[in-house]
Amino acid sequence: MNRYARQMLLPEVGAEGQKRLSEARVLVVGAGGLGAPVLPLLAGAGVGHVTVIDGDTVDLSNLHRQTLFTEADCGRAKAEVAATRCHALNCEIDITALGEPMTPANATDLVCAADLVLDCADSYAVSYTLSDTCLEQDTPLISASVLGFGGYVGGFCGGAPSLRAVFPDAPESGASCATAGVLGPVVGMIGAMQAQMALNVLLDLSPSPLGQMVRFNGQSFASNSFRFDGAPEPEAAFAFVAASDLSREDLIIELRSEAPLLHPAAQRRGPETLLTDLPAPDTRIALCCASGLRAWRAAEHLNQSWPGEIVLVAASAS
Repeated sequence: MNRYARQMLLPEVGAEGQKRLSEARVLVVGAGGLGAPVLPLLAGAGVGHVTVIDGDTVDLSNLHRQTLFTEADCGRAKAEVAATRCHALNCEIDITALGEPMTPANATDLVCAADLVLDCADSYAVSYTLSDTCLEQDTPLISASVLGFGGYVGGFCGGAPSLRAVFPDAPESGASCATAGVLGPVVGMIGAMQAQMALNVLLDLSPSPLGQMVRFNGQSFASNSFRFDGAPEPEAAFAFVAASDLSREDLIIELRSEAPLLHPAAQRRGPETLLTDLPAPDTRIALCCASGLRAWRAAEHLNQSWPGEIVLVAASAS
């Protein structure tokens, strides 16, 4: 019996839908907690060409939610292990593993080669870089985020508003799974919804998940969904760039007091000296920090009194 027989029984799939899945090119950014349900579900459904990129290695403290991995995988590259597991699940698909981080330097080429992008990363900088790139290339993006007991998943770009249209301001909290904690089942549920949204896009089902957001709370079991098709794009935004894209013509400000400089021309400045000795507005200012959040907040403050171009550099995505 055809391995896809059960899903091909659905009139929304059928032979034509299965052909669409087999020809699809999907980029999955992140092979961690969200990638754990996303990748095998896409592989099992017969999505023909999957690229998974993740520069991290398997760690024991993550196994409660990163269920693609075992204790024996600790220390190994996540992307390679995930690709091996998915190919074992379905040898008919092509799956490529990239053991490197997704950055503003490689985002354009990666997105250009995909029909659909899934943001399974745990990084503000990566999420907004993917959204900016997908908006520019008109590529659908399914982005998700989970923390504690809850999270969201939404369909952006590809004709729908971008992530910035829904979340135009800097996040209020810099908390992450590593600092605030998270329960595995919540991540699994959000990741499964992310995979479902991806299949709906690839099968061109109606209503489209592009322009739709779903929120879920695993403690109260409450969920809600809303559409944001008419959300306007912000008039101005602070783009993330790679450290390699900076030059000595930029004013490069390192906001961290002790971390290594991301560029040899960078100068350290704290909040109290951020607004001193600013250049003419035709000079670009690059603000650097670990995750990008501190730089984003500093950019919002700086932009109130300085009208020039401001870009952000995140060490975690450079």
